[in-house]
Amino acid sequence: MSLGPVMIDVVGTELTADDIRRIQHPLVGGVILFKRNYENNAQLKALTASIHAVRQPPLLIAVDHEGGRVQRFREGFTKIPPMREFGKIWDKNPKRAKELAKETGWILAAELRAHGVDFSFTPVLDMDYGDSLVIGDRAFHLNPQAINDLAFALMQGLKKGGMAAVGKHFPGHGFVVADSHVSMPVDEREFDQIAQNDMQPFKMLIDDGIAAIMPAHVIYPKVDDKPAGFSSRWLQKILRERLGFNGVIFSDDLSMEAATAGGDVTTRALAALNAGCDMVLLCNQPAMADELLANLKWTISAQSLSRLARMHGHKHPPTMNELHESAEFVDVVHQVAQVGVTEGELFV
Repeated sequence: MSLGPVMIDVVGTELTADDIRRIQHPLVGGVILFKRNYENNAQLKALTASIHAVRQPPLLIAVDHEGGRVQRFREGFTKIPPMREFGKIWDKNPKRAKELAKETGWILAAELRAHGVDFSFTPVLDMDYGDSLVIGDRAFHLNPQAINDLAFALMQGLKKGGMAAVGKHFPGHGFVVADSHVSMPVDEREFDQIAQNDMQPFKMLIDDGIAAIMPAHVIYPKVDDKPAGFSSRWLQKILRERLGFNGVIFSDDLSMEAATAGGDVTTRALAALNAGCDMVLLCNQPAMADELLANLKWTISAQSLSRLARMHGHKHPPTMNELHESAEFVDVVHQVAQVGVTEGELFV
């Protein structure tokens, strides 16, 4: 059974009969994990092994594990600083900031791969305008070159740890104040303004070979009346054709408030897939997942399957014990722990 075009979640710390029923559905291709799915390191490793055992080829397992306030697994994992901290270091010492970002990417990927997670939805490529309620310190910087330097370094570190990178939220979520989880953000700027600023980090990372991109649940009415993730103009004409991107396009969560403008969940999923998404996410709504799996009619393309296959984590990653026995790894953990330290206190 090949991978399907839908990524869903599971209820708790081990698979239930309903979880197994859902993830065996041919439309499912991946599972996204949350804080509620984590109790301890051994439990997480057992959970991912059980998810991977359900299907061949194994389902993709993903998580939002960026650092700062968006880090799903904490106890037993290295504390990853918010990305804005690397931007602050870049202002004073770009070379050191890039070294630290690469080390952080390696830690993040190596620890997740040691637990059977294939990839994290990171890095955030949005510009740090300072006003966004949802982006905030998740962004590296306001300067596109700084974002590119740091995101590329993080991507190199992720690769060293056996993991592909996912840039988000195309073409840029940083300018709008509203949080797309709870409302529909609208960015009134002209296309040229977005292209010359917010799209630059995406363009540079595409040129650097980033494997996947997630579009924003934001409407840019000067370009299209649909949110970017439901817009063939944004995803096909601009992302694929103009920027030459040939990796995976993941939708943002279809259960977010900004996605509800697209109609019922099946209509939303079809809109996103028809616009150009390879895989759609539906999180925290088991009944809605059942509705989607019962009603969606979609045959995934060979091209999408080929792209998604590249998102599997590298095989045979080191275990946590092996990582902690590596002097190099222990050293970079100590260095990253100092990022964000001010006046002798760790950032909170």
